Amino acid sequence: QVQLVESGGGLVQTGGSLRLSCAASGSPFSTYTMGWFRQAPGKEREFVAAISRYGGSTDYVDSVKGRFTISRDNAKNTVFLQMNSLKPEDTALYYCAARKNAIVRITNLYDYWGQGTQVTVSS
Repeated sequence: QVQLVESGGGLVQTGGSLRLSCAASGSPFSTYTMGWFRQAPGKEREFVAAISRYGGSTDYVDSVKGRFTISRDNAKNTVFLQMNSLKPEDTALYYCAARKNAIVRITNLYDYWGQGTQVTVSS
């Protein structure tokens, strides 16, 4: 098993930046594909980005391509989401998640979840 704790959320103006972190503990971090998801009020949780076990592959939802970057540091058991050029529609609770197999975008195929960190983008 792996335990996940997100941090780095906050309130930012349109066009600003935030860097989310997700610290993992428990099973060896490098055995997990890591993903970031988000859930806005009244909406379903949606895929944002994912990164393979050693960082060789990444995937992004179209709405964040060119603005968000996912990365990981296996030595520090941490995955990051750098978010630039933020828009009000990026406002959501952001979750990191882990799974043992390849990158997928489907929420319920991730086995472990953090509690989330709130990102609010003001217009």
